[in-house]
Amino acid sequence: MTDQMRVIEISQPGGPEVLTEARRSVPEPKAGDVLIRVAFAGVNRPDALQRAGAYDPPPGASDLPGLECAGEIVAVGDGAGWNVGDRVCALLPGGGYAEYVTTPGAHCLPVPDGMDLKQAACLPETFFTVWTNVFDRGRLQGGERLLVHGGSSGIGSVAIQLAKAFGARVFTTAGSDEKCAFCTDLGADRAINYRDEDFVAVLRDAGGADVILDMVGGDYIARNLKALAEDGRLVQIAFLGGPKAEINFAPLMVRRLTITGSTLRPQSDAAKASIADALRQHVWPLLSSGKVGPVIHSTYPLAEAAAAHALMESSEHMGKIVLEVAGQ
Repeated sequence: MTDQMRVIEISQPGGPEVLTEARRSVPEPKAGDVLIRVAFAGVNRPDALQRAGAYDPPPGASDLPGLECAGEIVAVGDGAGWNVGDRVCALLPGGGYAEYVTTPGAHCLPVPDGMDLKQAACLPETFFTVWTNVFDRGRLQGGERLLVHGGSSGIGSVAIQLAKAFGARVFTTAGSDEKCAFCTDLGADRAINYRDEDFVAVLRDAGGADVILDMVGGDYIARNLKALAEDGRLVQIAFLGGPKAEINFAPLMVRRLTITGSTLRPQSDAAKASIADALRQHVWPLLSSGKVGPVIHSTYPLAEAAAAHALMESSEHMGKIVLEVAGQ
């Protein structure tokens, strides 16, 4: 194994063009960590936010972008719980846009049966995020109504599939008829083109949403509260439309609504390990059976990370964007 590796650095805060190829030393795993030879790395919105200077890595994390990967373990620290040669997918604190990356062994999961490494690289960031927000914080139950904003995104496509697998009725919003069709093909019961329809009216006619998963924020926040059923839960995971809103709390109190949310990256190693354990128990059997799975829109070589970011920020994709680092 070489002591040098190819990486994609953020040369300065800015647009996709600031992503540049460089060489760095291969990191060494600490106690509890594994070193992964990266085959594929997922591309996610937080990567673009970090590149733009709006999402700093947590203390001690790599400054390289990349929050998920799949590949082969090539070295292990004491107590990591894995063996050299194991093929895994992993949630990363950063550093995925590289040929090698370290992460806690407790944040790794086995590649599901029947899945290749490119598919597996799409799993950690979205499945960790959806599980902890929709099923843990949002407490979605079978028979309830879930509204997912941005259903054609990587997060949205996973939320639709998992909610249906656990017996919920799924509504989603998207920005075109093509994206709405994509969402219904994934299992959504009703896809709402937000350019043509008011999601508040649609949900209120259906009895209201029990849970809403939102990454838009801004003026959607007050509208989401109107779209909730009594005892409904609004789960906020991003603010593409802005983090501030004016809210009348009286209806929230009368209708016993809950506003919650989370970001994944700043959570403790123990919290992420707990999410991984829940996924292994409740979701990995669904992946291995083929009942749910990632949807890949496009794949770029590592050196073309800037093009992958440009596509991500265009919002023209449906499903996940992946970087090929070393292939299978």
